Amino acid sequence: MAVCNTQYYWYDERGKKVKCTAPQYVDFVMSSVQKLVTDEDVFPTKYGREFPSSFESLVKKICRYLFHVLAHIYSSHFKETLALELHGHLNTLYIHFILFAREFNLLDPKETAVMDDLTEVLCSGGGHSGGSTDGASGGGAGAQNHVKER
Repeated sequence: MAVCNTQYYWYDERGKKVKCTAPQYVDFVMSSVQKLVTDEDVFPTKYGREFPSSFESLVKKICRYLFHVLAHIYSSHFKETLALELHGHLNTLYIHFILFAREFNLLDPKETAVMDDLTEVLCSGGGHSGGSTDGASGGGAGAQNHVKER
């Protein structure tokens, strides 16, 4: 699966790199995430059960996979989201996902660089930039303090 000029590969259970189509990759991602999220050993739902020591790395892996899917939707299917008038929902999903991932340091900035232009526009409130662009505000205009006082 490719996004812009970035090729994403799936790694099977043995760690073997597999080149696959976008539909295959998305299916692998969704199946893998579903399996992890419903695994009581990874996401315990019973009182007193401990989270595994690998919990943070597993959550980061899930976020990385989901980011790849979102990036693919934007790069290959955005025209369809416009035609169906779903682009506002997609943008909202994307920005909430990115802000959550930033807040908890769940995605490597090198991994998300392929979508930096879109992220910048959406985090700055739709294109009209506010604040510093030198990084002093901590991650793009509007990205840190996205809650507005009433």
